[in-house]
Amino acid sequence: MKIKTIAIIGAGFCGSTLAVHLLRSSLAAPVRILLISPPGAMARGVAYGTRTSSHVLNVPAGRMNALTNDESDGFYEFAKRYAPEVTPGSFVQRQLYGDYLETLLNDASKNAAPGSELRNVTGEVVEVSYDTERHRAHLLMKNGDSLYADHIVLSTGSCARQQPSSAAAHRLFYEDPRYLHDPWQPDALASIDANAAVLLIGSGLTMLDVVLDLRDRGHQGMIYVISRRGLAPQPHRILNSHPHYDGQLTQQMLTNCTTRHYVRAVRNAIKLQTCKGDDWRDVIGGLRSATAQLWHALPIVERQRFLRHVRPYWDTHRHRCAPQPGARMLAEIQRGKLKLFAGRVTGYESGSESVSVHLRRRGAKNEDTIEVKAVINCTTPAFDIRQLDDPLLASLRTRGQLKPDALGIGMEIAPSGALVDHNGVESRWLYYVGPLLQARDWEATAVPELREYVKRMADTLATALSQQ
Repeated sequence: MKIKTIAIIGAGFCGSTLAVHLLRSSLAAPVRILLISPPGAMARGVAYGTRTSSHVLNVPAGRMNALTNDESDGFYEFAKRYAPEVTPGSFVQRQLYGDYLETLLNDASKNAAPGSELRNVTGEVVEVSYDTERHRAHLLMKNGDSLYADHIVLSTGSCARQQPSSAAAHRLFYEDPRYLHDPWQPDALASIDANAAVLLIGSGLTMLDVVLDLRDRGHQGMIYVISRRGLAPQPHRILNSHPHYDGQLTQQMLTNCTTRHYVRAVRNAIKLQTCKGDDWRDVIGGLRSATAQLWHALPIVERQRFLRHVRPYWDTHRHRCAPQPGARMLAEIQRGKLKLFAGRVTGYESGSESVSVHLRRRGAKNEDTIEVKAVINCTTPAFDIRQLDDPLLASLRTRGQLKPDALGIGMEIAPSGALVDHNGVESRWLYYVGPLLQARDWEATAVPELREYVKRMADTLATALSQQ
């Protein structure tokens, strides 16, 4: 029987676990999997490639299984082998989770179904196309090499970081070596003096990671943080049992599918929850399984309103940090070494010894000025594929094989996971699984959701192979 080839572009969580599913499955034909990734360890990506010990998971170990309904490969059991003190409610190092994913991938490769195999390919895909005569896809690599496959799955995770919103006005400063555009680049923080004051642009989870990394490197200087609303990540509680969720809130929200009604319903539910002495986190957690349903029910104009006005508040309450880094952040604020501003940067003046940063706090008429030695971009990854400087996505847009979504936060993706082209036609050979699914379903960044998407993609590919 002829072997089929599936190329997976991206070897982070989604790409690597998709490969595991396919290697373990009883498919209609043997499968060769090309797992393509830039240089670096497979099965880690940005999230789990960190070596900083204080970078921990934002979900408890007991809920971080990589595969659906597979307790034999549960992360909790894996973690206990290396750290016996771990409980299901523990927030463990992200590096350990990378080890777990790498182990799953290696084991699946060694024990693949007869005739199936995994090939790790290091490099960057810059263009893909389909040969209708030979009925196969062609992948052009940046180094000029060519690869061929029957199906291609894009599994890009955290895309290139976006420039701060004032990028056009401050373009000259962003060419200054004291501006760090991507803190996840290897040793990006190594050159920062231990006593230097720094400014972080963005106050989300990336900001917290950078603060912890700096402090773990011995940095003692002042850290300023600015974002439009000055919202810092909320911490999780420490729990060793799954909390109870009330499903009635979803039905209340669906009675009036507007952003205003959604917000009012959630606020009322939190007020009732806290009056009973319970925790607000359980209200937000109870919406997790219904988020896609709630998102689909919103008209496009209401989704736009949500993104403009509500998203920052949703992100900081829904995507919480682990208790340990949350406590460290609070301690830094209390001792006056970490200051958060709600506002925006209005200008930079580069001097020989430092950078003068002019900023206007939210609601203020006058500007403040701070002196720092470095400015670090901690804004969220960019998901507007119309603006991303990515050769592969640019090629797909030019060829009409990819259609940006109407909200500018991803691309049009069919329920099957197939890309939708500019004519609205679903591809029969090109698919996507990963965070860009947020345009379709909103919640598509955490492991509990992504593992379900990966399983569906594996089933889609298995069906496609059986029909060839």
